[in-house]
Amino acid sequence: MKIAIVCYPTFGGSGVLATELGMSLYEHGHEVHFIAYKKPVRLKNLNENLFFHKVNVPDYPLFNFQPYELALSTKLVEVIKSYSIDLMHVHYAIPHAYAAYMAKKMLKDQGLTVPIVTTLHGTDITLVGNHPFYKTAVNFSINKSDIVTCVSQSLKEDTLDQFDIKKDIEVVPNFINISKYKIQQEKCIEENPMPSKELIITHVSNFRPVKNIKNVILVFNNIQKKVNSKLLMIGEGPDKQMAEQLCKDLSIQDKVEFLGNTNQVEKNLCHSDLFLLPSNTESFGLAALEAMASKVAIISSNAGGLPEINIHGETGYLTDSNDIESMSNYAISILKSPQALEEFKLKAFKKAEAFDINKVVPLYEEIYKKALKTLK
Repeated sequence: MKIAIVCYPTFGGSGVLATELGMSLYEHGHEVHFIAYKKPVRLKNLNENLFFHKVNVPDYPLFNFQPYELALSTKLVEVIKSYSIDLMHVHYAIPHAYAAYMAKKMLKDQGLTVPIVTTLHGTDITLVGNHPFYKTAVNFSINKSDIVTCVSQSLKEDTLDQFDIKKDIEVVPNFINISKYKIQQEKCIEENPMPSKELIITHVSNFRPVKNIKNVILVFNNIQKKVNSKLLMIGEGPDKQMAEQLCKDLSIQDKVEFLGNTNQVEKNLCHSDLFLLPSNTESFGLAALEAMASKVAIISSNAGGLPEINIHGETGYLTDSNDIESMSNYAISILKSPQALEEFKLKAFKKAEAFDINKVVPLYEEIYKKALKTLK
């Protein structure tokens, strides 16, 4: 198949998943075309069957805000015609599914019909999609897609509850390439055969308010009082400066490292012991899954899809997103017992294996076949 993938090219979960999916589809023998306003951060090794097409948005003085959706629709039409694309797989309802539908209508006028598969990731439903300015357009875009998928059962329920959806929604979970994490774990052991005297706590996110960054710092502050530990904060975003200042206010800045964005999160995770994710909302929790694949125990909120991957009492613990005391106590209880910590790590890795890319990509391939049958 020839597949056009539209996604955000950033470090966010939807962009990471879309990129990993596309590269895996290429390895399965498909021709894959990424379309975005810049090259996705994890996209590598472009060649004759793996393409990137940049959406250029001209600076036209008539507009206060440049019309990205219009430029994206036009680029989709251009790429689909030039490369005889079979289907579009768009990640996020707005603006991607909306732009894909406009492209589909333009192509139909030229005698071409290309189906749309839309994958919902979370904030396109729970935050952006629910805003009164966008809700009607989101509802329209979902219903005009040929097939709709979402990344967790929780997100499916939220979508059906908040919108008037006439389409079936198929749950296809996020995934990780488990072999990549196994290889990295072996490298970590070779590089550091002696375990660190400090236990390593890690958080990875885009540092938006929904990720509850303040609570990450407050929980770690409680942990470090009882356990010799340090905190790795991976990512960039609007709450980073606040987090850095809070560390100074608590006099723990020498125990916290802010590492910024990275394409190789697994290199940091393989040295970690515990992962903190106290998000207010989380449609799936890809960062937690990546930590579990690195044999890291999880302390997370019970928001959204997190209980579907982090099993309370087995892979880690779940609490309400603002229950700092419970998160701290659970974390300390795990970290103070080397035997318990090792058991949680092994169970986390075992759970992560169920989300291996080689188990999930075939589900998308079947969905693509189904989408193509809608043309007949």
